[in-house]
Amino acid sequence: MPIMEKESCRDRDSQVLPKVPVPPLKQTLDTYLKCVQPLVKEEQFKKTKAIVEKFGATGGIGEMLQKKLLERREKTNNWVYEYWLEDMYLNNRLALPVNSSPVMVFPKQTFRDQKDALRFSARLIRGVLAYKALIDVQALPVDFARGQLAGTPLCMEQYYRLFTSYRHPGLKTDTLKVQMNAASSVPEHIIVACKNQFFMLDVTPSGKQLNETEIFSQLEKILKTANSAEEKLPPFGLLTSDGRTEWAQARDVLTKDQINKDSLALIESCICVVCLDEPSGLEPRDTTRALLMLHGGGREKNGANRWYDKSMQFVVGMDGVCGVVCEHSAFEGIVLVQCSEYVMRYITGTPSKMASAASVRELPPPRRLLWKCNAHIQGLLTEAGDRLQRLVNNLDMDVFKFDAYGKDLIKKQKMSPDAFIQVALQLAFFKCRGRLVSTYESASIRRFQDGRVDNIRSATPEALAFVKSMTDERVTYTDSEKMKRLRDAISSQTNYTIAAITGMAIDNHLLGLLRISKELNMEKPDIFCDETFVASNQFILSTSQVPTNVEMFCCYGPVVPNGYGACYNPQSDHILFCVSSFWENTETSSAVFVKALNEGLLEIRDLCNRSSAAASKPADTGQGAGQPQKSGK
Repeated sequence: MPIMEKESCRDRDSQVLPKVPVPPLKQTLDTYLKCVQPLVKEEQFKKTKAIVEKFGATGGIGEMLQKKLLERREKTNNWVYEYWLEDMYLNNRLALPVNSSPVMVFPKQTFRDQKDALRFSARLIRGVLAYKALIDVQALPVDFARGQLAGTPLCMEQYYRLFTSYRHPGLKTDTLKVQMNAASSVPEHIIVACKNQFFMLDVTPSGKQLNETEIFSQLEKILKTANSAEEKLPPFGLLTSDGRTEWAQARDVLTKDQINKDSLALIESCICVVCLDEPSGLEPRDTTRALLMLHGGGREKNGANRWYDKSMQFVVGMDGVCGVVCEHSAFEGIVLVQCSEYVMRYITGTPSKMASAASVRELPPPRRLLWKCNAHIQGLLTEAGDRLQRLVNNLDMDVFKFDAYGKDLIKKQKMSPDAFIQVALQLAFFKCRGRLVSTYESASIRRFQDGRVDNIRSATPEALAFVKSMTDERVTYTDSEKMKRLRDAISSQTNYTIAAITGMAIDNHLLGLLRISKELNMEKPDIFCDETFVASNQFILSTSQVPTNVEMFCCYGPVVPNGYGACYNPQSDHILFCVSSFWENTETSSAVFVKALNEGLLEIRDLCNRSSAAASKPADTGQGAGQPQKSGK
């Protein structure tokens, strides 16, 4: 079964990007050992080292798999793309909300009334259509890398999936479908969700795109119909919030009826979903808005007013809580950011184009999608609602604005803001648990054809040495020793980042070797059965930098039950952190982590300040850098 239906590489980008490299086997195995050493006990590490050496031995299994991987690279545009997509997303059976779909939270809007909210929605839809028009004629300017190795052109492929992709649930694995043929039999349409009902909004009736006033009047009709419908259809959107296997089974039941089949076909071919949400009745703090975007507040609020399989869902709450929910398998966060920023600038920047009544067409009302339900389906809806409610009750979210300093101060220290924040996250975790754990930081590999991401493993031996110097109560380190360890940790993190963005990280490579062994029907090599490998792929700390230029922020849930999600947005004078964990796990607490993070960031700043002051003092005072400072508290 194809995971992804796509044409061969189109000539969209004038420049042809290089193919993702396959790193040298020895380099990956050496790096792997270096990454896992700080995370496992000594006996376990010895055992792992022996297994890895055997795997990498001359004439061994590793060399044979490496040779096959190099052959695959020759034959494909991107040797890791499908392996990665299946492993990261399509084979994952967890529900999409919280576990997989990141969200972008817009600034709180102030709507005077419902009409005001619908005007905002109409502008938002116009903004989406304007952005889609740029993509359709390939007029988006090519992105260039920022940060490390800035200036390299990046692959634009992900943008072409923003409005054309749909994730189909499957019993064992999902399918990412991308419509490439513009000449579809169904007219271009958006699905509008309102009061858990779904409506088809044709955006180009008789070949002419709706203007803002027409969209507004169509949205008014939708609201009116949703309010007055005698027969309230069951909340079918709930099914898409369920585990992927459960939803696939439910979808099989639904499609036995033609009416349901037709409604599904319309949703699956839409440009995007626009969710008009009821007021939640909650105080719209950052944390609350983040929670409402991630899961809609469950079935009692707007949890059923969603269709999670669609890649872009724009949410407009009547109480001003707005944002975007994104199905992650089609594209990365930066693409979501670029689209969201364009739409927000469109809404705030372009003067409202409310057309005169004369130029507004008489349009048939948007069509409400119909569903056939029976006792069996009703039971599935109840179960899906119960599971969503458990997820809602379990999510512990803390959106924290650290405003003591931002990236300007970090750059003054001649340090990379991203590497600095990653080291601070390691310090925070160590303060909470007294150890480091396997950490994931996504690194874009868009310098290559069809590039998605690889992983920067931030729990480095150098980070461990630094956090110990900051927290060890028994040994007193001088400031100059701590500063050296801080610079080593930041330098190690920066070097790993450069390796990752140039296709030289280890996670994609190890996945490729594992998948090749499966394709050859071999017994699973020992390296992949080793408990160190299994544990090193449980990312207890899942992190991502998602910077924005418009006031908005991104967040997501943890990827394992005993983990944290930590998304951060560094600005010049502050850093916004979105920390998530699960209440059910007693080892984790978002508030405790945030407290440790705040403490750690202040301690690192004070260390840098003391060191700068000491460096600028005359050497003969005998004060400053050499003086021991009590660690920790």
